[in-house]
Amino acid sequence: MIPTESPIRTPSPVRSGHVCPAWAGPLLCFPLRRLLGSPERLLSPYVSPGMTVLEPGPGMGWFTLPLARLVSPAGRVVARDLQPAMVAGLKKRAKRAGLLDRIDAAACAGDDLGIAEWGERIDAAFLIHVLHEVPDHRRFLAQIHAALRAGGRLLLLEPKGHVSAETLASEVAEAARVGFRVIAEVGPRRERGALLEKPEA
Repeated sequence: MIPTESPIRTPSPVRSGHVCPAWAGPLLCFPLRRLLGSPERLLSPYVSPGMTVLEPGPGMGWFTLPLARLVSPAGRVVARDLQPAMVAGLKKRAKRAGLLDRIDAAACAGDDLGIAEWGERIDAAFLIHVLHEVPDHRRFLAQIHAALRAGGRLLLLEPKGHVSAETLASEVAEAARVGFRVIAEVGPRRERGALLEKPEA
């Protein structure tokens, strides 16, 4: 269980640095993936029309496009990926779906998400199957924390097949160290994760 009040004291997180290759992007967006679960059903409890949301590591947009629909034309999705090929694929899919005008998608550096301009303007962030691929968890999470408004939330989900409960606990502990508060343990059938919040001042 992930405690909801105090930071978790566990070993430092594993930093594999492995990144999903760009050639796998189209496979991750294959329509039959919906048989494993609806992105809209997963995301809708955390998104409202008009919100500005952040999605680091979007790949070619499996979750990005549903997020864009959920935030409505009045909202915005800020998507940052390390691989330009992933960003190009995301933009192509978004344009085809008529959603590109709601999405700010760009490539970023390995140690910089490139979101300084969004400081304290993000309502919610979504780290879905991404954090275990990041070499420096603390720097990465600190950038997300800085981008969120006070009271903004972060949904952290990892795949059970790749990330152990112990590793997730380490990731959550790192998030607590940069200032996040744990709201709840969450986890659909194939994921394990936590809902985190940037506390009000």
